[in-house]
Amino acid sequence: MQPDTFYHIYNHANGNENLFRNDNNYNYFLQRYVHFIAPVADTYAYCLMPNHFHFLVKIKSEDQLLAIPGKGTKHCKGFTPSKAYPTIDKYVIGKFADLFNGYAQAYNKLYERKGSLFRHPFKRKPIIDDDYLAEIIRYIHSNPVHHGFTKELEDWQHSSFFYFLNTRKTFLKLNEVIEIYNSFDEFLNLHKQTVQLKINEF
Repeated sequence: MQPDTFYHIYNHANGNENLFRNDNNYNYFLQRYVHFIAPVADTYAYCLMPNHFHFLVKIKSEDQLLAIPGKGTKHCKGFTPSKAYPTIDKYVIGKFADLFNGYAQAYNKLYERKGSLFRHPFKRKPIIDDDYLAEIIRYIHSNPVHHGFTKELEDWQHSSFFYFLNTRKTFLKLNEVIEIYNSFDEFLNLHKQTVQLKINEF
């Protein structure tokens, strides 16, 4: 995963299980997400659903990744070449792996289960086209409706779309997302339209 690059990040629960069983699970996952990922990437959109999730992130610049201040733990230090993380790409992937592995361990302990929680290593697709960038944000926000978890986008609270409709404090890059659509009205208008993207998710 390269600096200054957008990525669509997604994964699915193993088998027919769920990743999130209640609001506490969703909230805990996001707390850990901010802890591990906010230092290395900006988040433009996300959606958490019972059995899978999507994120749109932009990896921070190389200078920013090198300058992350250390706080006494391996999770908060900036990139320095090592056996575990010989490149920036490996370093950033490692932060996402730390998030998913840590959540799976906590989930397994809480629900007294064993084995893999996620179906496979997370998928990461680079986004280099501006038009596709706007489409993927709509695609992520539309997922709960597409999969039948809700009828209206605004009714799904475990999505970044929810934050565009209220004034809650958030780690999301809301203003930067609106700039992609040129205006808030255009953002809302386009989100009312059917998304034409076809993605082989899992």
